This record gives sequence, C-alpha cells and structure tokens, in this order.
Amino acid sequence: MDSPAERQVSETPTAKQRRVWDRYAPSYDKQIAFFERVQFAGGREWLGARARGRVLEVAIGTGRSLPYYPADATVVGVELSPAMLDIARHRAADLGRAVDLRQGDAEQLPFAAASFDTVVCALSLCSIPHPGQAIDEMKRVLVPGGRLLLLDHIGSTWPPVRAAQWLLERITVRTAGEHFTRRQLPLVRAAGFTIVEAERLKAGTVERIHAVRPES
Repeated sequence: MDSPAERQVSETPTAKQRRVWDRYAPSYDKQIAFFERVQFAGGREWLGARARGRVLEVAIGTGRSLPYYPADATVVGVELSPAMLDIARHRAADLGRAVDLRQGDAEQLPFAAASFDTVVCALSLCSIPHPGQAIDEMKRVLVPGGRLLLLDHIGSTWPPVRAAQWLLERITVRTAGEHFTRRQLPLVRAAGFTIVEAERLKAGTVERIHAVRPES
C-alpha cells in the first residue's frame, strides 16, 4: 500500500485540491470570516447585486454567497469538495433557499453550453489548478450576453506587499495549491469577454470583475 507521501506525489492537481478542501471544510467558515470582514468586505454583496436569472456559482464552497443572490434567481452551485458541498447544503436549508448543488470540477463543468445567464466565482480561481481553462468553461456555459462575476485576491500593486505574497506562495502553492500573485483579468480578456467593471482594492490585492460574453 502506498504511503501518504507517495500517494500525494502521484495524485493529480485536481485530486490534491479535493483532498485539501475536504480537510479544511470543517474550519473554513471560521477561518475565512475574518478575511471577509477585513480584506474582502462587501465583495459577496457586490456579486449578488449583479447576478441575474439562471445563476451558476463555480466552486461554491460552503455557500457563503447564497444569502446575497436575488430572491428570483435560480441558483446552481458546483463544488469539487464533497465536504464543502455538505456544508453548503446545510446553509441553503437554513436559509430556506432552493439550490441545485452538485459535485464537479471547474475545469470540466457538467453543464451544456449556454445554460446560464450569470456565472459567479468567488475566492476560488486562486487555487484552481488551471484558471484559464476554468474561465473558458465559464464562458462556454454562459448565454451570449451573459454575465461573468469574479472576486479574488491577486498580486498587489505595491512592490513590498507583492514580494511578501511571492514568498508566501513558496509554501502555499506546494501545500495547498494556493496562489497569491495570480491575476484573473488578463485571462478573462484572453477568453474573449467584454469587461464592464474591474476594480482593485486593498493595495491592489483584491479584484472584482464584471464581464460579459459577447453576443456573437
């Protein structure tokens, strides 16, 4: 039988992320709550205010965005980690919100093309192994004219902070697949989206993006 170390060396990046998030799931809400108050304040509200129609949240995690979606939106969530998804199910039940929650991979979304009016991804592209592929999938499942809404931490515009992020990545990428110097906006543009809003906050370490899939 393989040792844990041997098993981790041989596993795929996606399998590693599933294992990492399954392990973090019980403590995730407590850990992220502080950062959402301080670093990402208002971010989930910003996403929810722009979501319309048939909404897909990619990497929905424990469902922390669910309270902010419009009451008339139809919400579907996809999540790699079964443990995170279980918590999201409990949160949806507590909110009295009907949500279609499914296990799946952001890089291979289990939905037909042009299935959604809005796709949301919050604080997750920083750890998805191939973020460009995930964004291409988000575009595929959006209707023409559909909205892409992203919130994430990115590489700072302030060199001392970016240097600290780079150093931190030497640990976090290896242990948890977590990147701090990525930026999603160039990937969104490369995928052919039209940018409607893009703003950077907190010394440039946080970015909110509202983009649209072109009509043609």
